[in-house]
Amino acid sequence: MNMIGSFRKWRNYRRTVSELSALSNRELDDLGIIRGDINYIARSSTR
Repeated sequence: MNMIGSFRKWRNYRRTVSELSALSNRELDDLGIIRGDINYIARSSTR
């Protein structure tokens, strides 16, 4: 993978983590997500 592609994946990962982390526990629960799964979900979204 080239550097630009790697950077874009990293940037999307960070954006996903940031947006999910900003949600309240109640909002995450409504989505069926627990706070401990945020990193896993963010990694999965960049594949």
